[in-house]
Amino acid sequence: MERKFIPLSVPNIKGNELEYVTEAVKDEWVSTGGSYIETFEKNVAEYVHVEKTVAVQSGTAGLHLALIQSGVGLGDEVITATLTFIAAVNPIRYVGAEPIFMDCDDTLCLDPIKVEQFIEEECTFEEGKLINNRSKKHIKAILGVHVFGNLLDMEKLMNIANKYNLKFIEDATEALGSYYTNGSYKGQFAGTIGDFGVFSFNGNKIMTTGGGGMILAKNKEDLDYVRYLSTQAKDDTLNFIHGDVGYNYRMTNLQAALGVGQLERLEDFIATKKANYHLYKELLESNEKVELMEFKQNIRPNYWFYALNIKGNPDIQLFIHKLQAEKIQTRPIWGLIHEQKPYKKSQSYKIEKADYYVNHILNIPCSSNLTQEEVCYVSECVKELL
Repeated sequence: MERKFIPLSVPNIKGNELEYVTEAVKDEWVSTGGSYIETFEKNVAEYVHVEKTVAVQSGTAGLHLALIQSGVGLGDEVITATLTFIAAVNPIRYVGAEPIFMDCDDTLCLDPIKVEQFIEEECTFEEGKLINNRSKKHIKAILGVHVFGNLLDMEKLMNIANKYNLKFIEDATEALGSYYTNGSYKGQFAGTIGDFGVFSFNGNKIMTTGGGGMILAKNKEDLDYVRYLSTQAKDDTLNFIHGDVGYNYRMTNLQAALGVGQLERLEDFIATKKANYHLYKELLESNEKVELMEFKQNIRPNYWFYALNIKGNPDIQLFIHKLQAEKIQTRPIWGLIHEQKPYKKSQSYKIEKADYYVNHILNIPCSSNLTQEEVCYVSECVKELL
């Protein structure tokens, strides 16, 4: 019997999703109006213990609106990570601002120590504004990414943001369901701590709406205005009166219906991914050539993506092709953003660990419908082909 292909990360749609989507179709509420949008927003808010959320077309749209409402605009700067997907950074340019790229730490997330070093060594704080000594521009925000379901060191980063009057935007697009189990933010979910938080429901995320995203905000008025901007900034819906430059960023009712069904199963997804992570760890721990990257000890992660740290001087591309020949899909970590063509002239600061990890990290299959047999097969192939 021919072995079937094992994908990296695919949706798991086996609950009430079809029922809810069918109901939305039958009711003919398929666009950006309909009861499922409100239900999905309410259910996610209850899950992460906040009052309200705003559903949008994508995580990228959410970051764009969060930057706008943070007051980031033309000529400003934003501190962010170089080790991330480029969709986390592009919205900074959408608003006319410039990124300043920082290194990661050993969690693959933004390094708070280097962020603070950069501010102390390269900036001046005067009259409530953080000024970049090189560019003479105002740094207005930090945009940090919770990578692979791991969590940023929000205690240190929020202390920095508060000290220097910076807005903090949490890119929690990979971390829905992850929360802190001790420390100042014990019990708080990713996306609920900064001034804004953003989730993504792309097809490869832990739960999906086929696309789509969601925004959270510490300030209710900020969230209300984000909702207003996401629906073309309508002041008078009958007479087409608009009070600002708005965006067509609202989630559709069909997407929300899918999301309601997916959210019902989120904790089951996390439990499966946790079990598979620990099985991978058990099967691979005897191999000195690889290390399955740990999640932080003070969190309950969602175990979204599993990251193999391949020791020595690996040829990642060759290894990917070898596994592909065994019908196993893997991928390298993202190319560093400060080395990408649109950002080569952007400022970066002491990029060291990211340079290492970009050449050593490989993501292996992690879908929530991955079987234990498939985990064993992937593990054996990894050990045999390295």
